Amino acid sequence: MTPSAAAPDPSDNETTNRTPSGSPRARALGIAFDGTPARFNAITDVPGLEIGYCTLIRGDGPLVVGRGPVRTGVTAILPRGREDARVAVHAGVHVLNGNGEMTGSILIEECGHFDGPITITNTHSCGTARDASIRWMLERAGGLPDCFILPVAAETCDCRLNDMNGFHVREEHVFQALDSAAPGPIEEGSVGGGTGMICYGYKGGSGTSSRLVEMNAGTFTIGVFVQANFGRRERLVISGVPVGRHLPADPNPLSGDGSIIGILATDAPLLPHQLKRLARRMALGMSRSGSIGRHSSGDIFLAFSTANPGSFSEAESLPELRHIRDTDLNPLFASALQATDEAILNSLVANQRMVGINGYTVEALPHQEVVELLARYRTQQPAGKRSS
Repeated sequence: MTPSAAAPDPSDNETTNRTPSGSPRARALGIAFDGTPARFNAITDVPGLEIGYCTLIRGDGPLVVGRGPVRTGVTAILPRGREDARVAVHAGVHVLNGNGEMTGSILIEECGHFDGPITITNTHSCGTARDASIRWMLERAGGLPDCFILPVAAETCDCRLNDMNGFHVREEHVFQALDSAAPGPIEEGSVGGGTGMICYGYKGGSGTSSRLVEMNAGTFTIGVFVQANFGRRERLVISGVPVGRHLPADPNPLSGDGSIIGILATDAPLLPHQLKRLARRMALGMSRSGSIGRHSSGDIFLAFSTANPGSFSEAESLPELRHIRDTDLNPLFASALQATDEAILNSLVANQRMVGINGYTVEALPHQEVVELLARYRTQQPAGKRSS
């Protein structure tokens, strides 16, 4: 087995504490998490994976459909990078609550794999992102692996902040996100498809995290990316502390419950049914921050493995496929839960206040208040007890 990237040097935790632009991540607030992050504490810790954004922010004031204000974008994930975009990956999907969309999921349910990029955007631009992904494969990635492709495109709704019915995401924006995809540390918060999203009544959006998993079969990486657009403020839980009950009430609570798209990548050799089981654990990670997956929420999770590229070779009638035993999956399950919880909190912490259509304002998570609440809770706990 090829070893995953090394853990970050404890003396240099800049990549785990801050985004490339300097925005704080959850660990910068002293929030404790289980598990060991890989080098960037991001989905890009999975070798070969690349991610890119296109962020669209323009205009202020009253909503004029077709003109703005615009607060939206596109996130693009290339599981094997641009050079190997035509090589499929084994995958599994889990739907916790189905008021949402992820194209390509029926193929994944049927065959246990997909090829090409993943795109995430707003609800009414999901089709644009899907179609543009096909054209991008034809023009920029060496063509399609067959005469057709069913790419993965997913969505969450940004209509509170963005002129979503103005269809501002166009093909060139999807191309921009795909063309900019790269490895390494990535921005979080109001970027890409997460630009106009709201999480637990605060500014939400794009978040990521990773874990190194040591097993008898080797050391592997779990990387998670979320587009977080869900939850009621009063339910927010951080490190087991119900901070949402003690923060100021949301002045504009959502009538619905928002959604989340969760993407899990790993270099561990896993079969489709095992990846579906990993995707289910992402829902447990979501619940750790307080969500119950309410009726109108679209909570959709996709897990894929970059291992076993040779299993898709047409040159072999019986290609070799290696996999971890089902009985050995527990460390991967735990890491999926941990990384999902941290990715959600990173989407909140690495964010700023945003004003959108008709002056609708969403505040950022108040860092100092959260730090004080967590400290107050710790002082009340018996020695040796942990909150999570």
